[in-house]
Amino acid sequence: MPDSAPVLREPFMPPKPHPLLVAAPVPTIVRLALPTTAVMIAQSGVSIAETWVIGQLGTEALAGFALVFPLFMLMTMMAAGGIGGGIASAIARASGGGRTADVRALVVHALLVALGFALLFTIGMRIFGADIFRLLGSLRSGNGAAGGSDPARVLAFALTYSDTIFAGAAAHWAMFALSAVLRGAGNAALPGKAMLLSSLLQIPLTFVLALGVGGWGGLGIAGAAVSAICTATLASALMALALHRGAAGFTPALRGVSLRTALFAPILRVGLISSVSAITANLTTILVTLLVAGFGVAALAGYGVGSRLEFMLVPLAFGIGAALTTLVGIAAGAGQWQRAVRVAIIGSLMAAVLTGTVGSLVAIFPQGWMSIFSADPLVQQTGVAYLTRAAPFYAFFGLGMALNFASQGAGRQGVPLAIAFMRLALAAGGGWLAVHVLKLGEDGLFWAVAMAIVLFGTANLAALIIRPWRGR
Repeated sequence: MPDSAPVLREPFMPPKPHPLLVAAPVPTIVRLALPTTAVMIAQSGVSIAETWVIGQLGTEALAGFALVFPLFMLMTMMAAGGIGGGIASAIARASGGGRTADVRALVVHALLVALGFALLFTIGMRIFGADIFRLLGSLRSGNGAAGGSDPARVLAFALTYSDTIFAGAAAHWAMFALSAVLRGAGNAALPGKAMLLSSLLQIPLTFVLALGVGGWGGLGIAGAAVSAICTATLASALMALALHRGAAGFTPALRGVSLRTALFAPILRVGLISSVSAITANLTTILVTLLVAGFGVAALAGYGVGSRLEFMLVPLAFGIGAALTTLVGIAAGAGQWQRAVRVAIIGSLMAAVLTGTVGSLVAIFPQGWMSIFSADPLVQQTGVAYLTRAAPFYAFFGLGMALNFASQGAGRQGVPLAIAFMRLALAAGGGWLAVHVLKLGEDGLFWAVAMAIVLFGTANLAALIIRPWRGR
């Protein structure tokens, strides 16, 4: 019998590596960070505009807003950088490892986690908000307001804003969860565009809803909260539609998905630890706020305006940090740990330059910053005292923030969490000693905060250099 014809076999073709595994770090970080940084700068502008609008309602409204702001920032930091970081990290590592089915199913798991946390904030702030604000503002009887301010009115403003903004918590959680899904897949441009559009709309909408237009007097401080909810809902809708159309490089599996612990675990393992870090960062601000409140309502308002700059730098560091979560996560998923460490160090130094530049400028011209929001000399005095001591060290804040985001991608957050507790101890504990034991007043308190910022950045960088990440 004649020999059978030879069987032709397709040559084995190894799967192509993820494009972000072979891209040059610096231009790739810039490309991924620019859309997010642009929208975060816009949101910083929204934050400035919102503070200005509320300032038009008076010092008591500004002080009430200062009480709510750390808690609202806690929620947004958890949604964007905590649980959002866990979502982006899970998507990135699954993408880097080529697990396409898991990537598609992770979307449903991510949205369920986000909804659960939104409900916790809505219910928790409704029940415990008044007690928290009384504690933060030292508004109990016996601690009177300075300069004729009415503590009851400060609390009323705080509760009005809080009840409204946290009632719509689901809008912000959905927005940040969908953004994290897209970023984790390597598409930072689309969430940037959606959130930029919503930010640009929020500024005029806040003005109209809070202060009114024509013969309508507006909703007061509640109008600012309603504006934030409406624009977050718009951004969520735009991203959900784009994701459904395959903007992330895949179509989410929205039906017939079996909920699996194996898919919830990577989101929650990274997200919960990151959220604890966010809680410690905000607890630091809350405890310092409590110490400042002992100096009166005007001092509370001044510190609220001054420290708001630090919260505005969070979005700037978030732009680069979000890029690092994606790049480090994809490298970790592919087992390329040396690349993960190198990208983390390069990106964190870029963030330090950005935040350090902003901080230095404000430290040089603190009066110009404070005069934007209040003409009250007592408010300005406290704000200038804070900015001239803390703002020169904001490069270390950006450095630490970016490395925290990078650690999310690597799934290595034990050391950053320990450093976050060290920062809390130095700022709050050292501040208490400065005020109540050493009798150094506001100056001593703000120097303690500044030294805690330096610790935050240097310790995170030193830890990564001394003991780089490795595969388990």
